[in-house]
Parts: sequence; C-alpha cells; structure tokens
Amino acid sequence: MEIRLIKNDEDHAAALAEIAKLWNAVEGSEDDDKLDLLATLVSRYEATRWPIDSNMDPIELIQFAIDELGHTQAELAELLGSRSRASEILNRKRALSIDMIRRINEAWKLPLELLIKPYSLQPAAT
Repeated sequence: MEIRLIKNDEDHAAALAEIAKLWNAVEGSEDDDKLDLLATLVSRYEATRWPIDSNMDPIELIQFAIDELGHTQAELAELLGSRSRASEILNRKRALSIDMIRRINEAWKLPLELLIKPYSLQPAAT
C-alpha cells in the first residue's frame, strides 16, 4: 500500500486494513515505521471526521459512538451483559460501573477521561 493522506472513509478503511496486516511488525523495521505513520494518519482523520467534544458526559459519548462511529446498541448490550442494562444506561436509569467503563473503553476506544466524568441520572419513578 502506498501511504498517503486519508481523505475519505474508503481511504480510512484501507488504512485500517493495512494497519491490521502490519500490527505485529518487528520494532524498528520498515513495516514498524509504516505502522506508526498509518496510525498517525488514521488518528488525525478520525479526530477530524468524528470529533469528540470534551464537554460530553459519558452517556452523550456512548450515544455519539452509536450514532456516528458505527457502533450499535446491540454491541453495547453485549459489552454490558444484557439489552435491558444497555437500555437503562442509555436512558440514565442506571449508572455505569467501573467494570462497564473499562469494557467500553477497551472495546470502543472511547476516551477514559470522558467515560469516568460524573453525570446525572433520571430520578426514579414513584
């Protein structure tokens, strides 16, 4: 693959595929240099294409990941253990636990500093 700027989602997908091929490159090798360069280009493109607002609370961030980053509520349910738990989280009926935050961060690569921010829950119905 010729390394060039990432200008659209097709270029992004091609760069991600190439990164997957180069993932276990020997440190200091030409392939390792390509991997580093591609990762930098992908990061730059993603930050421009899907900017994450540092003022988002954790639920807004998760919703952004579902709406804009290609994740689904079904994926969230799988990460959290059930569809009802994912729904409760998204509807602010249940707080994220440390374990949930860790799983979401690892799987979706969302910024930990935003996932751990305090946020409000909906008051319980009486």
